[in-house]
Amino acid sequence: MTHEILITGFGGQGVLSMGRFLAQVGLMEGKEVSWLPSYGPEMRGGSAFCSVILSGEPIGSPVVTEPTCLMALSTPSLARFVPSVQPGGLILVNSSLVDIPVRRQDVCTLYIPCSELAA
Repeated sequence: MTHEILITGFGGQGVLSMGRFLAQVGLMEGKEVSWLPSYGPEMRGGSAFCSVILSGEPIGSPVVTEPTCLMALSTPSLARFVPSVQPGGLILVNSSLVDIPVRRQDVCTLYIPCSELAA
């Protein structure tokens, strides 16, 4: 089974670190992994996201265009990436900062107060 995960937010939230952590755990479990970070030139406070693929088979491309799981830590990132999630996928929303609901009915959405839990 292949999991294609997209973690999105802004610089300083630990987006890239979370993706790297998932990739390292996948390696320890014997999975094929890919971690592809991306962030804007403004770094802290700017847009940041990373793609993580965990698979039992070789990975052909590190690019995730239709994630099975989206972790959205900010409102702009949720708005930008929610349409790309595969039907039946999972969306994890940082309800501490995100002020818009997910209106899709074909995905499972969990609202978690990530910022409050981290404090």
